[in-house]
Amino acid sequence: MTTRIIRRYESDSIEVQYEIPRCIHAAECVRRLNEVFDNTKRPWIQPQNASADAIAQTIHECPSGALHYTRKDGVPDEPTPETNTLHIVPNGEHHLRGNLEFVKDGGEPLLRETRAALCRCGASKNKPFCDNSHEDIGFTDPGTVDLTQEAHGDALETTGRLTITPQTNGPVQIVGNLEIHTADGQTLYRSEAWLCRCGHSSNKPFCDSTHEKIGFVAE
Repeated sequence: MTTRIIRRYESDSIEVQYEIPRCIHAAECVRRLNEVFDNTKRPWIQPQNASADAIAQTIHECPSGALHYTRKDGVPDEPTPETNTLHIVPNGEHHLRGNLEFVKDGGEPLLRETRAALCRCGASKNKPFCDNSHEDIGFTDPGTVDLTQEAHGDALETTGRLTITPQTNGPVQIVGNLEIHTADGQTLYRSEAWLCRCGHSSNKPFCDSTHEKIGFVAE
């Protein structure tokens, strides 16, 4: 993970935080609230142009977690999602939402989050997060799951904390109840998952140890 670069934009009722390396330019903010989020203007975030409620609702739709906010009007900040979910983007990243705790391989806490976009092509310069390198390298994967190799698993309570551990030179380990949504509409449930992050598993999104064969290197 690269050094965190966070810019802050304030109005009387809300502070918006923008973490530059985490942004994948999904542009949900621009489409939903252009009077505040307009990348043709400087500064490109102008929170004085809309209500704190409208800004907060828009930021909740940012899939990468690059945008966050702090309310200054006495209203609570972003709630933790009740359900832990992972959505697989065709030819792209994983969108993860929930009660997320990122830890180093070894257990040292790194980051608490509600939203994150995880690299699954292996080329991001900001691992474990996506930086759109999948577009540069032409990564292709439909985001489906071969159910002959992977059972759905029983439906679980999908609340509670998820612990996300990027393994050194290996996959991402996720421990905690998780609902996985594939690109073709399948839903799988896991209490633990090992997700490929080298980009070469034959059983995506899950690891099949191909990282060992290709010499994948990542902290």
